[in-house]
Amino acid sequence: MGIAIVTGASSGMGREFVYALDQENKYDEIWVIARRRDRLEALQTEVQTPVVPIALDLTKEESFHTYRALLAAKAPDVKVLVNCSGFGKFGTYKEIDPEVSCEMIDLNCKALVRMTEYTLPYMQKGAHVLQLDSLSSFQPVPYIGVYGATKAFVLSYSRALNVELKPRGIKVMAICPGWVKTEFFDRSKTDCTDAVTYYNVLYEAKDVVATAMKDMYKPKKDVSIHGLPVKLQVLGVKLLPHKLIMRIWMKQQKHA
Repeated sequence: MGIAIVTGASSGMGREFVYALDQENKYDEIWVIARRRDRLEALQTEVQTPVVPIALDLTKEESFHTYRALLAAKAPDVKVLVNCSGFGKFGTYKEIDPEVSCEMIDLNCKALVRMTEYTLPYMQKGAHVLQLDSLSSFQPVPYIGVYGATKAFVLSYSRALNVELKPRGIKVMAICPGWVKTEFFDRSKTDCTDAVTYYNVLYEAKDVVATAMKDMYKPKKDVSIHGLPVKLQVLGVKLLPHKLIMRIWMKQQKHA
């Protein structure tokens, strides 16, 4: 049985990936994972591919026991794993509770690693792992410090793992968008001040996903970046000192 698995599938980028994978019309099932079962079940009527809703909270230890047991029982041939679960929080270090920061690390980093490495034994040559990353992975970002650091981890981990998995013929790719119109902002702004107010370009999730789906099949691509402004910013971050990059960011956010 050839299947695709998408975490964070209840909304935003995850949901768009379900739609995109369905359009490929080559999977027996799409397993969709998120906390909100009702949203996952709604996908069953929105796509043609059979959808298997799996309501899990990837910040909870028991969720991984459930997931591993399901893999062992079904022994699926996983063609694609898309890790979209994650969240960010805007604000100063004083405004973001340390427990929330640790939850970001748990979900954005630890859960992603566990989902990836628990799934890899069920993947064969030609399979793909897509990790939802961020433009913030390339630079330190004041007022989104912990979130940006988690995404830097995802980028480094994904690139290294891609090299390790080449002998198995499995490709790992990090998807590094800029600002995207999703529910991400609903959670990121809660209970914080105006720490982040400037968004240079806001992209549609479906467009970012469309670029990622094309890049997935390019053998040498280990990072997918949508939009010329974002590509130019990544180039600038590589060429300019981080102190200067952060100074520009602070001026954009009217903090300097």
